[in-house]
Amino acid sequence: MSTSSTEDDQVIRVVVVDDHVVVRRGLAAFLDETPDIRIVAQASEGSGALAEVQRLKAAGTPPHVVLTDLIMPGLDGIETTKLMKHYHPDVVVIVLTSFGEADRVRTALAAGAAGYVLKDADVDELAAAIRAGNRGEIHLDAAVTRHLTSDPTQRAAPDGLTAREWEVLRHVAAGHSNQAIADRLVISERTVRTHVSNILGKLGMASRTQAALWAREQGVASDWGRGLAR
Repeated sequence: MSTSSTEDDQVIRVVVVDDHVVVRRGLAAFLDETPDIRIVAQASEGSGALAEVQRLKAAGTPPHVVLTDLIMPGLDGIETTKLMKHYHPDVVVIVLTSFGEADRVRTALAAGAAGYVLKDADVDELAAAIRAGNRGEIHLDAAVTRHLTSDPTQRAAPDGLTAREWEVLRHVAAGHSNQAIADRLVISERTVRTHVSNILGKLGMASRTQAALWAREQGVASDWGRGLAR
């Protein structure tokens, strides 16, 4: 196999979704500075994003990450996330957000988004979010997280989590992938997946990202942020 093909295999393929063409082009130019990330398609709203992902998969070059705005005409970022995770569960969704969109961020996390990043983030932060998502990790922008966790309406801690589940939850909240948790706890990745599934069921949540944010709100993650890409 050629060196070029090997390099292509290591590149993270990203679809950018935003209704403002200037923003899309700006993000593409922004990320062109990072050799391991490539913008492979752009869309102005969710329907176009779903079509682009399907087209890329059919061409044998499936995208790894969808970077989407939350507020768009047609299918907005929340509906896009729901449908993307339903039809393409292997594709990671990261949302672009602002301080004023806390309720929408929470809903996006519940829909399956793997993280969020501020719209005015620099290229290093944006690239870190994409890389973390591609590794199966969670990326929650620290500034946005502080804003979200200031919400006084917090879910009460369940009584049913076992000691091991609390331990796994701390790692989930720190952004670690299932494999990273398995390595740290010296258990199988399958066992970690079972623990995460049980945790989500007991918390009444749909995604590990949502559980990570909840754990942060509860002060569960004493090593918060250590597992996140920088």
